[in-house]
Amino acid sequence: MKRVTGIGGIFFKARDPATMWAWYKKHLGIDVQAWGGAAFSWADDDGKPVGGTTIWNVGSADGDYFAPSTAPFMINYRVDDLQALLAALRAEGCNVLEKTDDSEYGKFGWVMDPEGNKVELWQPPAGQ
Repeated sequence: MKRVTGIGGIFFKARDPATMWAWYKKHLGIDVQAWGGAAFSWADDDGKPVGGTTIWNVGSADGDYFAPSTAPFMINYRVDDLQALLAALRAEGCNVLEKTDDSEYGKFGWVMDPEGNKVELWQPPAGQ
């Protein structure tokens, strides 16, 4: 079974998200949208789209989306078969969180790494 197939997103917290959005937009040219992030479409060496996106997002330091982790960041990894991977991780003794989510954006599950960082696993909707 293939496990991680790519990076789906990078998420981090900031004390002042609006200032961070403006800084990244002005100095690094990231097209920060009203929702607090940007979507980078995947392309081949010639710039042709290859069917994937990586999300970049800055959220409020007060948010609890990363809980139970206390880290100020979370990485989202793309996977092909979320349920099979979660079952394998449980069988290997990993701390897999019970909650999963199935939405228009795909299927999501979470596991804690050995240092207590929450890792998000994402199975994109078919065709993405």
